[in-house]
Amino acid sequence: MNICIYGASSAKLKKIYYEKTEELGQLMGKRGHGLVFGGGKEGLMGAAARGVDREKGYILGIAPRFFDQPGVLYEHCTEFIFTENMRERKHLLESRSDATIVVPGGIGTYEEFFEILTLKSLGRIDRPIVLYNIQGYYDSMQALLEYTAGEKFMSRAVVGMCRFMKDPEEILDYIENYRNYGGRL
Repeated sequence: MNICIYGASSAKLKKIYYEKTEELGQLMGKRGHGLVFGGGKEGLMGAAARGVDREKGYILGIAPRFFDQPGVLYEHCTEFIFTENMRERKHLLESRSDATIVVPGGIGTYEEFFEILTLKSLGRIDRPIVLYNIQGYYDSMQALLEYTAGEKFMSRAVVGMCRFMKDPEEILDYIENYRNYGGRL
């Protein structure tokens, strides 16, 4: 199975975020899963790729051409696709993967998460979506979704379309055993 990972590109994070994301990538490789990601060398994207690479797993990098600069992209991808823009990149990240894991990130990561969750809520995709809640990073996101549903701005069922998890083994168990959600709300 190919798993898309969305996450930070920053090289200025606490060490624990890199370690946990690389551990997840390595576990993916050990369990025979490929990585589909934004192609970055740095940040949590690079950490995930290094983990999968350590196990000689499949790595597909997808990035817009304007990212093709020295030191920006992960050099050891099995395959690399260049796109013309970020929208094309997101479409390929989705279409070339079977599941999504969201590791900590900033506004780009949030935007990717909300788009994939929206597509699932509209019945356009049916895939497992997991937020890897390292150090409680996504506690406030979970609270926001619960609050939004409680205030009736979205269905409570949308909250159930993604999982907030802290253990890489449990994340991959959930993905490997995922059963179709069943369509649109």
